[in-house]
Amino acid sequence: MFGLEALDLARIQFAFTVSFHILFPAITIGLASYLAVLEGLWLKTRDDTYRDLYHFWSKIFAVNFGMGVVSGLVMSYQFGTNWSRFSDFAGAVTGPLLTYEVLTAFFLEAGFLGVMLFGWNKVGRKLHFFSTVMVAIGTLISTFWILSSNSWMQTPQGFEIVDGRVIPVDWLAVIFNPSFPYRLAHMAVAAFVATAFFVGSSAAWHLLRGRDNPAIRRMLSMAMWMALIVAPVQAVIGDFHGLNTLKHQPAKIAAIEGHWENVGNEPTPLILFGWPDMKAEKTKYAVEIPYLGSLILTHSLDKQVPALKEFPPEDRPNSTIVFWSFRVMVGLGMLMIFTGLWSVWLRKRGTLYTSRPFLYLTLWMGPSGLIAILAGWFTTEIGRQPWVVYGLMRTADASSAHSFVQMSITLALFVVVYFSLFGVGLGYMMRLVRKGPVTNEGAETSHGGPGQKRTPARPLSAADDDHDADHGTRLNKGN
Repeated sequence: MFGLEALDLARIQFAFTVSFHILFPAITIGLASYLAVLEGLWLKTRDDTYRDLYHFWSKIFAVNFGMGVVSGLVMSYQFGTNWSRFSDFAGAVTGPLLTYEVLTAFFLEAGFLGVMLFGWNKVGRKLHFFSTVMVAIGTLISTFWILSSNSWMQTPQGFEIVDGRVIPVDWLAVIFNPSFPYRLAHMAVAAFVATAFFVGSSAAWHLLRGRDNPAIRRMLSMAMWMALIVAPVQAVIGDFHGLNTLKHQPAKIAAIEGHWENVGNEPTPLILFGWPDMKAEKTKYAVEIPYLGSLILTHSLDKQVPALKEFPPEDRPNSTIVFWSFRVMVGLGMLMIFTGLWSVWLRKRGTLYTSRPFLYLTLWMGPSGLIAILAGWFTTEIGRQPWVVYGLMRTADASSAHSFVQMSITLALFVVVYFSLFGVGLGYMMRLVRKGPVTNEGAETSHGGPGQKRTPARPLSAADDDHDADHGTRLNKGN
């Protein structure tokens, strides 16, 4: 069907589950750190706006965290069911790395998540803040181990091959493989960028509908400051990552650039747009800028970038896909930088919260960070092909011996279940976003917080048998 084989369906199935899964950890990483900042600022300033935002985003964090855990379990099983030959070949490296992630990050998150979500009125302020910080650190440690494992598949080192299996001989070399620092930084910052635009889009949605209060304004303000800072930083990290990829995976760079052959000693142009044709071995309708490819990728005006025709056809990634997925990522990144700069200009004019064109842009930029992450993931993973472990094991040799019918049925089931289950979860999360933060405007001032009763950490958690009429009035106003 459609010229697809069982191997193609196995790849599509894994790509489908990864695409769903990667969205949730990205938001989890960003929101966990955002919650730690919110609670820290509330403890320092006693500004109740930070507390109200903490309660609001902690509910969304909890839903997102749960969906991330569930979607991640499926991927772990797929290593054994669909990619058993890969697990047999490289399991001595990838298995321990994923185990370290469970033993450090997941246990840390699980240990403090309950206190963070349900301990607001039950533990002291410092302990609750400590729990929030530990959950945030746990998400980053999880990113560390997952990216270490994946980066090793991109740039493997620190191993020997014994009896057809990879045996680690230097764990520091395995963990800190050549591409790991760049990929770790790129992914972590991408999560912060994606969360910033998710938060900013939520604030813009409320402001466009006339819900203007200190909490909504603070959401937008913090999101735009974050975008202003981290979006340009991400561009710089991406540049370093590109130089590293050029050194270790030149075929991937050639495919990303849609660059087929060098002419004499001429510098490499940058192809802005075009259509790489794998059969014709050329990029059709190319729009080029002379010298710019060499300048960006080699930081010189005379060096050439490796071309696809320098590699055997069977070793070339699919340039048609990675050429455009990369440009989607970069294009969205440029829009993010533009949005951050525009926010500064509006801030100076005092119209950040009232400029409808800007608010509409921020609203539509809400999913941009997640789309950019998916585009970047497609670029790096499809760009690694035809290797599952770069230079060591081909993807065709890594899959399990399943039939086309078996893969078709399981793929169809995954699509139905994922859209049904996670569709409901995402719908509920969006309902929480539309509801917005519950504030206590006009309420009697109190310190609140862990160990105190003011804004409940969950519905009716502050209610008791002897609450007075004034407390009941404030609770009704908050809901």
